[in-house]
Amino acid sequence: MYDKIIKKEAKVALIGLGYVGLPIALEFAKSVPVIGFDINDARLELMRNKIDPSEELPSSAFDGCDITFTSSIDVLRTANFFIVAVPTPIDEHNLPDLIPVLSASKSVGKALKKGDYVVYESTVYPGCTEEDCIPVLEEMSGLKFITDFKVGYSPERINPGDKEHTITKITKVVSGCDAESLDNIAKVYEIVVKAGTHRAPSIKVAEAAKIIENTQRDVNIALMNELSIIFNKMGINTYDVLEAAGTKWNFLKFFPGLVGGHCIGVDPYYLTHKARELGYHSKVITSGRDVNDGMGAYIARETLKKIIAKTGEAGNAKVLVMGATFKENVSDIRNSKVADVIKELNDFGVKVEVVDPHASSKDLKHEYGFELTDNIANDYDAVIVAVNHKDYLSLTEDYFDSITEGKGIVVDIKGIYKDKIKKLTYWSL
Repeated sequence: MYDKIIKKEAKVALIGLGYVGLPIALEFAKSVPVIGFDINDARLELMRNKIDPSEELPSSAFDGCDITFTSSIDVLRTANFFIVAVPTPIDEHNLPDLIPVLSASKSVGKALKKGDYVVYESTVYPGCTEEDCIPVLEEMSGLKFITDFKVGYSPERINPGDKEHTITKITKVVSGCDAESLDNIAKVYEIVVKAGTHRAPSIKVAEAAKIIENTQRDVNIALMNELSIIFNKMGINTYDVLEAAGTKWNFLKFFPGLVGGHCIGVDPYYLTHKARELGYHSKVITSGRDVNDGMGAYIARETLKKIIAKTGEAGNAKVLVMGATFKENVSDIRNSKVADVIKELNDFGVKVEVVDPHASSKDLKHEYGFELTDNIANDYDAVIVAVNHKDYLSLTEDYFDSITEGKGIVVDIKGIYKDKIKKLTYWSL
């Protein structure tokens, strides 16, 4: 397979052209023919015009790329090495939602031919590729796994908004269903991944490696969030404590905050779901999720306490929330925990206005039911800086004073104004 791809006798196909799939597709397309497959024709049209719908890549990233963007199964059939990079979200009950990856498997199954390869990049629980996805490939294609086609798993490691740790610079974990497929899959990825590959001994190991990367971060951030709640009761600043503790060489530098997005806030639920199926109920991972999922409401309640101390009531309060995306300097609003802050404030009758230089007001309205305000007023009781966008880093105390009424309250979730707010009421995690 590798030899055929290098000789351009076989094509690579990316199924799912989001923040993971599109960068991979374009990197491959600089060297070999690529088919970019997606079911969203509006997004495909943007990409044909060198526009990344996720707003991660510049138009120059499309230059010199041998890529065909399509939603046609007939076009997809001309490929031989399929990479599935669709989202794997959770549902309203925090259970894995496999609909996107199974739908993608059906599409690939319709295009699959003898000798083809399928590699999954979507984050799943260990065993999902073999237990859930491969049966769909067999059913839709009428072909036999291993005998007729090979499958592997190579977890995505793209970090939205990160211009340093890009796909070519991050070691790629790869796995295959047998020795031959592992060798071919590793070599194919090494066409674009200059940092090289790590060959995992099995598909399940590769799946597990990915899911614990984000689970580890989630648990560590949960510890920091719990510490911030404790330190708040003690009247000391968490960031001051972390700065002091961080002088020790082996102290792990995690920080408190809202844990949203489609990775850290989601992946641990895939692992705990599989653990329950096997008869084990996770304690540490589940506790970490509970802490992190509750931080939005906690921040809102702490803000309300400050407002009540200032005005004597909360019902007529007016709050500005700055930042609505799930992390800094991205446009992605999926699973943004800022929405939890806003919902909790609204439940107490607080009037909330929201601004964000990167988010789409239309998308926020569709996803969470609130829109961005066009004009920042000058009579807010409190300002919550929820996301540390670069646009906000240089804001001064005078600015916050100009948009708040009386002795305004600045809630600084990420601690970016620590020691810079002297006159106004200041609080951070």
